[in-house]
Amino acid sequence: MTELTTQKDASLTAIAAANTLDALEVQRVAALGKKGWVSLALKTLGQMSPDERKGAAPAIQSARAEVAGAINTKKAELDAAALEAQLASEAIDLTLPAPELAKGSVHPVSQVMDELAEIFADLGFAVATGPEIEDDWHNFTALNMNESHPARAMHDTFYFPDAAADGGKMLLRTHTSPVQIRSMKEQGAPIRIIAPGRVYRSDSDATHTPMFHQVEGLVIDKDIHLGHLKWTLETFFKAFFEREDIVLRLRPSYFPFTEPSVEFDVGYANEGDRRVVGGHGDDAGHDWMELGGSGMVNSRVLEFAGVDPNEYQGFAFGLGIDRIAMLKYGMNDLRAFFDGDPRWLAHYGFSPFDQPTLSAGVGSRASGGGA
Repeated sequence: MTELTTQKDASLTAIAAANTLDALEVQRVAALGKKGWVSLALKTLGQMSPDERKGAAPAIQSARAEVAGAINTKKAELDAAALEAQLASEAIDLTLPAPELAKGSVHPVSQVMDELAEIFADLGFAVATGPEIEDDWHNFTALNMNESHPARAMHDTFYFPDAAADGGKMLLRTHTSPVQIRSMKEQGAPIRIIAPGRVYRSDSDATHTPMFHQVEGLVIDKDIHLGHLKWTLETFFKAFFEREDIVLRLRPSYFPFTEPSVEFDVGYANEGDRRVVGGHGDDAGHDWMELGGSGMVNSRVLEFAGVDPNEYQGFAFGLGIDRIAMLKYGMNDLRAFFDGDPRWLAHYGFSPFDQPTLSAGVGSRASGGGA
C-alpha cells in the first residue's frame, strides 16, 4: 500500500508539471495504460487472499480515479490555454475590404429549361414530368413501337437486368414521350403540355452523350392541324433566339408515334466558326439545320392513352435542349456540358438573378459570364 501511495503521488506531481498535451499523454500511458502501474497493481489482486483483496482493491480503484481525474483536469487547462493563445495570435483587420467570395452559377442547361418553360407558359402550355426509370409499355409499346423496332435493341437502350413491372422490362427512358402517355391517361383531353428532362441512350462522341436533355411538346384538342404545329414552333424559336427572321421548314419523315410525321429545319448562317440561327435557308450564305422531329399524333397512340381518336387529334414535337443551348450561346462541344470544368461554368454559367422573362428577353443576363 505504501508503494501504491508513492506511485500515485509521483504521478500526480508529474501530471501537474506537464505543460503540453504530449507530455500529459506520456503520464496517462505510464499510469493508466496496459502496462501502467495502475494496471499492474490491478493484476496483483488475483494473487491475494480474499481478506487482502478487500483492503487492496478499493485503494487501487481510488488511486486510479484520482489519477484519471487529475489528467482530465489538466487536459482541460491545457486546451483552454491553447485556445486562448490561438485567439490572441489571430486577428481580423476590419478596415480591409471584404474578400470576394467564391460564387456558383446556373448551368446553361438549367437556364435554357427555364427559358423554355417561360416561353411555352405564355403559349398556354403546362410543364409535365415523369419518372426517368420507365417500363417498356410506356416507353415503347404505348408509342406504337412494335417488338422488332430498332429502338428497343440492347445497344440503343439501357435495360435493367432481371427487373420488370406490369408494363414489361424496366429501362432508362430513351425520350420524354412516356410523359405524354402518362399525362393523357391522367388528364385526358384537351391537353397542352411540354415535357423537359433527362433521357438516356447508348451513344457517346463529340456530339452525343449517354445522357442528354430533351423537351417534347404535346397538344391534343379538336380540329388541330399541322399549321398549328408550324406556328407553335416558329413562335417558340423567335422568342428563344430573340429575332424575328426565323424561317422554319417542315420535311416529310417517319416516326411510329406520329402520322403524318415531319422533321423541322431552321435557317442559319455561318459567322466564323459559329452557326447563327436566322435568315432564310438556301439564300446566299445561309443553309438549313435540322432541330427535331414532330407530326400529328398517331391515332393508335391516342387509343393507348385512353383518348378517343374520332373526337380528338393533335400534334407532338421533340428537340434536344443541349443542342439549342449550344446554338444560342455559342458552344461547340457537348461533352463540356458534363465535364464540370469551373472555368467553363464561370464563362457560360448564369447568375441566379438571370431569371428569363419575356418582357426583358429570355436570354438577357443581369450578371455573370457567358458567350
